[in-house]
Amino acid sequence: MSDRILVLVRHGQSEWNLKNLFTGWRDPDLTEQGISEAKRAGALLKAEGLKFDVAFTSDLTRAQKTLGLILGEMGQEGVPTTRNVALNERDYGDLAGLNKDDARAKWGEDQVHIWRRSYDIAPPGGESLRDTVARTLPYYVQEILPCVLRGQVTLVAAHGNSLRALIMTLEKLSPEGIMKRELNTGVPIIYKLAADSTVAEKRDLVP
Repeated sequence: MSDRILVLVRHGQSEWNLKNLFTGWRDPDLTEQGISEAKRAGALLKAEGLKFDVAFTSDLTRAQKTLGLILGEMGQEGVPTTRNVALNERDYGDLAGLNKDDARAKWGEDQVHIWRRSYDIAPPGGESLRDTVARTLPYYVQEILPCVLRGQVTLVAAHGNSLRALIMTLEKLSPEGIMKRELNTGVPIIYKLAADSTVAEKRDLVP
């Protein structure tokens, strides 16, 4: 059996990341910096000598474009790719499109902090991280993990919170632990899994 390798990468900087807006299921494109971050991630993964067998991404442009740029940088444009809404970012509901500072002015700093950093309290009309885990984790278990365990080198390009749902499971983090976990844009995380799907090795490819 070959190594069971799973690579997770958060999309490069988006236009709304740059503007400090809550994004969620809204669909802004990458900035020039985001494009550079994605290409850099591809270069780092290429230097590792990885050859991907399969890739997964969300239904949103910023993740799809990041994946395409990574694979293009690696000369692996033909990798079979699946897009699914299960990997979308957490839905921020009524906060989507708002500047984070404006949201604090409207609802108060404490309330906005609770919506952003609690595990199970959702913003109005949106999802909590627990809700995001509830839709993302089953997709991971049913569709992504079997590829990894079969020995297919697997790449997932998605979003901060949908990836947190996977990382929480992979690294056996508590709800409190996962909420403190920061994921930088365009930085690949390489996992090698044991046969029982536990993490045997983890490495962040920080440039």
